[in-house]
Amino acid sequence: MLIFEELQVRGHESLSLIQHPMTGLRAVLAVHSTALGPAIAGVRLRRMDEEALVRSALDLSESLTYKSALAGLNFGGGACVIMPGDENLLGSRAQPHTREALFRALGRELRPLSSRVILTEDIGVTPRDISFVAQETPGTLGQHTDTSRVTGYGVYRGMKAAAKYVLDSESMRGVRVAIYGLGGVGRELAEHLAREGARLIVADSRPHVMQELVEDLGAEAMEPADILDAPCDVFAPCASGSSIPAAAVSRLQCRMIAGSEHHPLTRAGEDAVREAGIVYIPDFAINSAGLIAAAQGVSKEEAAEQVYQNVARICEVAQHVAQPVHLVARMMAEQRISLIGSLGRGE
Repeated sequence: MLIFEELQVRGHESLSLIQHPMTGLRAVLAVHSTALGPAIAGVRLRRMDEEALVRSALDLSESLTYKSALAGLNFGGGACVIMPGDENLLGSRAQPHTREALFRALGRELRPLSSRVILTEDIGVTPRDISFVAQETPGTLGQHTDTSRVTGYGVYRGMKAAAKYVLDSESMRGVRVAIYGLGGVGRELAEHLAREGARLIVADSRPHVMQELVEDLGAEAMEPADILDAPCDVFAPCASGSSIPAAAVSRLQCRMIAGSEHHPLTRAGEDAVREAGIVYIPDFAINSAGLIAAAQGVSKEEAAEQVYQNVARICEVAQHVAQPVHLVARMMAEQRISLIGSLGRGE
């Protein structure tokens, strides 16, 4: 990866490496944009190699820029991805104060950036972790919001808004939905869909999690390697990113892609989806309810309704101008960033 070329092409403002040897903190902080305000930076704790770590931070920060813009928030986008030095941090076997020390170290290291970067939870990170960060820096958000539940409900409502445009009805009864990734958001989405009578196909790397949804919701389970081949109306990626390789788009048997996952497709993948005639509701348009609730202090229902209205508006514009939904969503986000950003930061 040519770092500076990547930053320039994608419009990122900065990329920083952070470490604190005593606590084992090793992290990458990417700031994509602060044109609208300080960058909301999702914090992830994930095991991956260094290049994947950087790419994950770049992808997530870009998504958060567009997510904030489309949601009408005065924030930019960032991401902080932590590489766990102690593998026990990813489970329940960590020493009692290990996570506290790690996240307080992160807060202390980023305290000088608190006017520019605001940290919030993402994959592998809990509100309690962010509360540790908040002991060291004022630049935090969302430790009092059940982000997974709110985001999952927002994705469900956004999917219904898109289905009205793509499937000619917003009712999900009888609609076949394949969900890949059954973390907090994927599970929440599955429960809302099952309650309405959708036919669920689920896949996750953890067999016991899939089995729970088979037993609780009557879902059909598939192996993760096979889920892209599932005959369905809606494919809902809810994993950790890049779950639909461009080369695998030809395997999809859906009419619409709509899920919580940040950057499930590369730009090449988006082109392939468009050529295949599949409507892609981009992550930054449909997974913003958690951020809206945390930033505005509104209820789950109010945040999800904003997602519904935003997705409906994007789909209506796309239909009117005869352009792909994902391109219209990105254009609308970039237009707000350009116009509102041109006013400068208010004091």
